[in-house]
Amino acid sequence: MNHPLLVIIVKVTIFSLMLAMGINLSLEKMLSLWRKPALLFRALLAVVVLVPLVVVALLKLFNLPLGVTIGLVLLAASPGAPLTTKRSQMAGARFRNSASLQLTLALLAVVITPLTLGIFAILFDNIPDKVTMLNVAKQVSIAQFLPISLGLLLQKFGAKYAVAIAQPLTFIANSLFLVLIILACIVGIPLLSKLWGLPLMAIAIMVIVSLGIGHALGGPDDDKRSILAISCIARNVGLALFIAILNGLEKQVMPTVVVYLMVGAVFGVLYSIYHKRKLAQLSQEN
Repeated sequence: MNHPLLVIIVKVTIFSLMLAMGINLSLEKMLSLWRKPALLFRALLAVVVLVPLVVVALLKLFNLPLGVTIGLVLLAASPGAPLTTKRSQMAGARFRNSASLQLTLALLAVVITPLTLGIFAILFDNIPDKVTMLNVAKQVSIAQFLPISLGLLLQKFGAKYAVAIAQPLTFIANSLFLVLIILACIVGIPLLSKLWGLPLMAIAIMVIVSLGIGHALGGPDDDKRSILAISCIARNVGLALFIAILNGLEKQVMPTVVVYLMVGAVFGVLYSIYHKRKLAQLSQEN
C-alpha cells in the first residue's frame, strides 16, 4: 500500500470515529464522571500518568530497538481508544461511567498527547525531533478535538439530525476502523520477527501491569475496576498510527502497534472473562 493512501484512510477513519463519538456521547454523559472528582482523579492518574511511567521504566530497564521504543511511546501518549466503552462493557462495566471516561480522555488528548511526548523527548534522546509538542498538538486537534467538538455541537443544536446520522455514522466509522486494523496487520505481521524475545516481553509487561494499575485504582467498586483496567490498556492505536504516519515513522512503529493490539486483545479478553465470573459470584452470594 502506498503512503498517501494509508494517510487518507487513517485520517478519514479517525475523523469519523471521533465525530461518531461526539454525536453518541453527550456532554451530560461526560459530566457524570466529572461529578465524582475522586474517581476522575484516579482514572486520569492511572491512564495518563502511571501507564506512561510503566513505559518509562521499561525503556530504562530494557535496551529495546528504536522502532519498539517509538511505538511504545506513541501508545503511551495516546489514551482514549474509540472502542473502550464496548470493551469495558464486555468486562461487566456500566455504560455511563465508561462512556464518560472515554469522551473525557479523547477530548483531553489534545493536551495529554503532546505533553506526554514532550516529556518522553526530554527523558530519551532517541525520540525523533520532528515529533514536537506543537506539531503533535496540531495533529491531535485536527484528528480528535475538532470532530468530537463538531459532534457535540450537532447533538446540542441539531438533535434531530444527530439522531438520524448517529447509527449509520457509527457503523461506517467502526467498519473503517476494522479495515484500518486489518491493513495494519497486513503491513505489520510480516515484520513481527523483529519483535520476538525482549520486545514482545516488554509489550506483555506493559499490558499486564497496566491492567493491574487500573484494577487496583478502580477499587473497591468492581464496576470501576473494570472500567479503569480496560481504559489503561485500550490505547488509541488509530491516533498513534496517525502521528506516526504524519511524521514518517509508520514503518518503524507498525510491528509494535500490531503486537500491542494482539497482546492487549488476548489479556483484555482474559480479564473480561475473569471479571464477569467474579461479578456473577458476588451476585449469587448477595
